[in-house]
Amino acid sequence: MNQPLSQDVVAHIASLARIDLSQDEISHFTEHLKKILDHVSQLEGLDLDSVEAMSHPYPLSNVLRDDVVGPTVEPQEVLVQAPDVADGQFRVPPILGDPS
Repeated sequence: MNQPLSQDVVAHIASLARIDLSQDEISHFTEHLKKILDHVSQLEGLDLDSVEAMSHPYPLSNVLRDDVVGPTVEPQEVLVQAPDVADGQFRVPPILGDPS
């Protein structure tokens, strides 16, 4: 950032974002944003040329479990509990017009 962060800058950014801030909130956010920007500038100063680029900080491989067939419920057991059934399927009201 070329200019120091001021309350005027924070108020301008808030107005661009259409956020109404009180003077106390502007002061509060100015101090917090200064701390954040100071921290980011410290990070920008790090020499990371020897650090390999990565997409994830931990060495993960496929973390999915095996697809194992387990016990299932019989279709008739489920259909008995349905409010309306036709031809071995759930019957629901039409949502896209006339069902004919």
